[in-house]
Amino acid sequence: MGADNEVFQRNYVKKNNMKRFSLKYPIQYVLEKQRLVCLLIGIGMSVVIFSLVSVSSSPLRSEFNNDIQDTNTFVSNPIPRRIAYELVDEADHNINAGGKVPLGLKSKSLRILVTGGAGFVGSHLVDRLIARGDSVIVVDNFFTGRKENLLHHFKNPRFELIRHDVVEPILLEVDQIYHLACPASPVSYKYNPVKTIKTNVMGTLNMLGLAKRIGARFLLTSTSEVYGDPLQHPQAETYWGNVNPIGVRSCYDEGKRTAETLTMDYHRGLNIEVRIARIFNTYGPRMCIDDGRVVSNFVAQALRKEAMTVYGDGKQTRSFQFVSDLVEGLMRLMEGDHVGPFNLGNPGEFTMLELAKVVQETIDPNAKIEFRPNTEDDPHKRKPDITKAKQLLGWEPTVSLRQGLPMMVDDFRQRIFGDEKRDSGSLLTI
Repeated sequence: MGADNEVFQRNYVKKNNMKRFSLKYPIQYVLEKQRLVCLLIGIGMSVVIFSLVSVSSSPLRSEFNNDIQDTNTFVSNPIPRRIAYELVDEADHNINAGGKVPLGLKSKSLRILVTGGAGFVGSHLVDRLIARGDSVIVVDNFFTGRKENLLHHFKNPRFELIRHDVVEPILLEVDQIYHLACPASPVSYKYNPVKTIKTNVMGTLNMLGLAKRIGARFLLTSTSEVYGDPLQHPQAETYWGNVNPIGVRSCYDEGKRTAETLTMDYHRGLNIEVRIARIFNTYGPRMCIDDGRVVSNFVAQALRKEAMTVYGDGKQTRSFQFVSDLVEGLMRLMEGDHVGPFNLGNPGEFTMLELAKVVQETIDPNAKIEFRPNTEDDPHKRKPDITKAKQLLGWEPTVSLRQGLPMMVDDFRQRIFGDEKRDSGSLLTI
């Protein structure tokens, strides 16, 4: 037993000495125990595997790098702030920087915020964006907007609706912002003028702040009301307007002028990508039936067998564009390269009496016309000069008043008389 213990102790001491030696002299240990051969084999296998992976992926990488070098837009312009805007067309690998996405085919859908998207114009814009394949978030406080305008999108996973007032900040992640939120009819914006100007100023500030934080492109829907009662006819974008700053309409007129100022200040001072559209009189399905605007007034009155009310002598002129034309213009402006402002309207000019006669022809030849005193600060003439939009956006209206009015009449008739066959989900195109 003593001899066995002695052998065991010698082996134990020998192993401990070897372990201490290996820790103290690692290189000598590797050389003596032929660990170097195993190390070299491991390195060699790693190199071979890495080379195979690199070869398999190098054509795509080199092709993409060549395309970046060959793309003039990408080389000449600064690198965009948002990766979401650097879109690669899978067909020809062209780089589309700065969010300039064609209206037709795209390789990647965008995430778009539409404030006031439950309203008349906003809901038609949402229809087009969803049909194009984008994901849309609608923010609306439903002061003039209606959920019914968007019911047909509720089951679409690319659609979200948030009840929110833009006067309060909101934090979202989007690529583009269409800022439409504001009551646009005299009845609505005169109902609470302080709220109207807060929406125009604070709401625009909040949306511009959001665009700044997330690097989104921002489009402001301004109005032809910024020209006031114009002394220039037709009105071009260079005209500064003739606005009463203390009148009953100034909450809307001056509010929009301030919104344009804020938008341009963010653009010049903070390099935010912005677009400004000045919208002229627009009509079509989903307009509020009793919003005080002349087209909706005449159509609703004629359908109800009431006299059509003409204010003043009826010689005031307006230009009426169908809503699908406006939506096309807004999208072209957003995807284009020009800030604006751009007049978006139909240069076809009608007096109020001429409009009343067109409504008579469409609805009831026996409809009566009733004259009433004119309202305060009502512009006498309104006609857009759209030369700039034609040249830079390639846009002009295509739907005449006599083409578009029957579609609006059908929608009003169904809503006034409760026709259950109404299909609010159809996109209006001609």
